[in-house]
Amino acid sequence: MALLLDPEKANIDALPITAACHPDYVFVGGSTGGDTTEFIDSLKSKISSLKSSIPVILFPGDATQFSPKADGILFLSLLSGKNPEYLVNQQVKSARAIRDSHIDFVPTAYVLIDGGVETSTMRVTQTQPLDPNDITTIVDTCIAAELMGKKAIYLEAGSGAKIPVSVDIIKAVRASTSITLIVGGGIRTPEAMNAAYDAGADIVVIGNHFEQHPESLKDFCRDHEITRSRDHEKDERYMRVALVEAQKALAQDEIPIGCVIVSQNQIIGRGHNLTETLEDVTAHAEIQAITAAAQTVGGKYLPDATLYVTVEPCPMCAGAIGWAQISRIVYGAADPKRGYSLYAPRVFHPKATVTAGVLEAECRALIQEFFKSKR
Repeated sequence: MALLLDPEKANIDALPITAACHPDYVFVGGSTGGDTTEFIDSLKSKISSLKSSIPVILFPGDATQFSPKADGILFLSLLSGKNPEYLVNQQVKSARAIRDSHIDFVPTAYVLIDGGVETSTMRVTQTQPLDPNDITTIVDTCIAAELMGKKAIYLEAGSGAKIPVSVDIIKAVRASTSITLIVGGGIRTPEAMNAAYDAGADIVVIGNHFEQHPESLKDFCRDHEITRSRDHEKDERYMRVALVEAQKALAQDEIPIGCVIVSQNQIIGRGHNLTETLEDVTAHAEIQAITAAAQTVGGKYLPDATLYVTVEPCPMCAGAIGWAQISRIVYGAADPKRGYSLYAPRVFHPKATVTAGVLEAECRALIQEFFKSKR
């Protein structure tokens, strides 16, 4: 969750940010200016006083809003418009300063969707937003952004939008692209925020609403933390099932690695290491689980599934996971000697996400116990 603050409008003191209640990011920027450096200094001073750490990311309207005081910058290009000033000219004006500052930067496609009001972006850039009913053009624009090398897409309905970016648009863009998807504009409730997440947004941005109702930040943060906590609890629950599979391997004097595959909150495949028992070097836990899952669903592709495994997959298993089009991989302990990330970091399906370190200590202890007994 990101909080968007316009230096010309935002009242930092009015925002109820605390060490326990804060967004994951603060975006700073606006269409018409403001003293960005002075604003960031004040913002960082408040964050520091909380003994907290919140990355401050620039969301600049033009080259004059760059400040090296930020932690990073969304290097924006307005792909929804046809005005070269905001496609490339402002980027050229700021390029040398950004490079020389060594600030972290994310090449980002800014795609403005009609939110039912005339926005400051439209007025300043003299461009029109994309029609929300023309999903094909929106998706094609986002595909073009990825092909051009952008690392993120910012779908924006605009400041004060009456209508936020629809769930259908978010789903369509998510299904056709693999880079980070940011969604903002017109989001006024935690329910709308969660709907955007469920549709495929990686980051949801709330700005204008907090300017008018700063007290509601607490509700958004609470709801966001509840959702994140539930996801973490679910990951731990299924990783414990994978650990049970690993214990089965240990009982058979196999390297104790276990795996389960989950789809729609149901376990559809289980497996544990059987290379010694079957005298088959390919009989790893992940391979066993993928085979079982494919038999369960009656097909070789598992695009809606999450794979939980106690140890980071090796390159062979990672390849199989990629071919199966599994959309999410969760593992416990890293494998610095044989893990996929050392040899083939891009082997998974392009849209797959990876979560590492779930019940890491327990997963690692089981492996260490096995090899200690062999010495």
